[in-house]
Amino acid sequence: MVKHSQEEGSGPAAATRPGVALLVLCASAFMASLDVFIVNVAFDDIGRDFPGSSLADLSWVLNAYAIVYAALLVPLGSLADRFGNKRAFLTGLAVFTTASAACAASPNLWLLVTFRALQAAGAAALTPASLGLLLAATPTPQRARAVRIWAASGALAAAAGPALGGLLVESSWQWVFLVNVPVGILALTTGTRYVPADSRPTLARTLPDILGTAVLTATIGSLSLTLVKGPDWGWTSKETMLALALTIVGALVFGARIARHPAPVIAPALLRVRSFAWSNAVGLLFSLAFGANLLAIILWMQQTWGYSALRTGLAVAPGPLMVPVFAAIAQRIAHRVSTGAITAAGSVLYGLASALLALRVGTTPHYASEMLPSSLLSGAGVGLALPTILAAATTDLPAAQAATGSAVVTMSRQIGTTLGVAALVAVLASASPADDGRAAFVQGWWIITSAALLSALAALGMTPRRSENASATAAVRTPPSTSVEGS
Repeated sequence: MVKHSQEEGSGPAAATRPGVALLVLCASAFMASLDVFIVNVAFDDIGRDFPGSSLADLSWVLNAYAIVYAALLVPLGSLADRFGNKRAFLTGLAVFTTASAACAASPNLWLLVTFRALQAAGAAALTPASLGLLLAATPTPQRARAVRIWAASGALAAAAGPALGGLLVESSWQWVFLVNVPVGILALTTGTRYVPADSRPTLARTLPDILGTAVLTATIGSLSLTLVKGPDWGWTSKETMLALALTIVGALVFGARIARHPAPVIAPALLRVRSFAWSNAVGLLFSLAFGANLLAIILWMQQTWGYSALRTGLAVAPGPLMVPVFAAIAQRIAHRVSTGAITAAGSVLYGLASALLALRVGTTPHYASEMLPSSLLSGAGVGLALPTILAAATTDLPAAQAATGSAVVTMSRQIGTTLGVAALVAVLASASPADDGRAAFVQGWWIITSAALLSALAALGMTPRRSENASATAAVRTPPSTSVEGS
């Protein structure tokens, strides 16, 4: 059972400016996704400003964001579904913007790491809430299109991170964080006025399973820690084995909690929605390929070709330009071609882009003939696949579970990205000292190709079967154990 509620802060202006609301929600998701990737090219400059910091210490500027973001997505998404998406969105945006300014002003490395973790907490709150608001405010026939636009903005941010980061680092690494501040303030002021509050059934305003929330947070945090530190610790070390054991035990305990608790963090019926379950699997596999390939290209151009951060960013830029173009193509053909087929096509294109690099790229720079074709193909693949994955995962979900559902699929993508980066780092670390480095990169690109093709196969299961989805989403709407508040 559910109760009806109207969040504070909605007004006539919000109802009459849907385009402004969509822009604010997409811009905020763009910033949150951007900060997963934009810091990579600022690494060397940050290290120079904090002398004495080891590479392992500096890696926590990236790790803190990745771990906290992944760990808090689902708990904060569940709270947004219970206490209001607009409230969660504006709070998360305020935290993210404030933490971004604090990152730029950090006087030492560990304060920077601390503020990066706070920044990730804000991003974990605003990301699922923004999609929840979008779904609640969009009529069902237009949902898929709106979600594709939202998802394309996030995909564009991820792909454009190195390019934008390279431009900003030319002035100072602090600008990598300061760029969020004016955008965040504008989004806060505009969002408060023009983003409509939820006018829909919400889950009862009780806290979700507290112990289950803590277990899930610890489990995802432990898994992320295992993936980001495994290459440094060694995959068979005591530290890695302990973190992996904690992850497995946590997953088992969490599974038991959601099956038995009257207010679970994730409704079990949510996981029985066919399109949702398969989209999570595809999102993880595709993001594994995406995260590994983006890092491989950056490392290759900087370490092997000797490109500067700015030149690397500009060299990566053609790929992101393809994302909105092919996202629009996916939207135009969506009524004739299944979501699974569109995603599979995007995954195959991405696999071909990686295979081209494995077959053609050499240690002497030939950008136009060796890197550019792959960049254009990969951008086309991202534009077809990622927005479609998000649309398939969320458009069939009931509005009262939209933030939780979007948080789960975003978490799957984040874990996939982290896994891809960890796998690539492990492959590159195993390179022979006598090798010029190409063999290890080629091995990495073939692994990326394999992951992309696996995601193409899994994508065939994404296409919703209406009868199955209808019964599953009905169970999500009216979970038998949810308490009644009001009538």
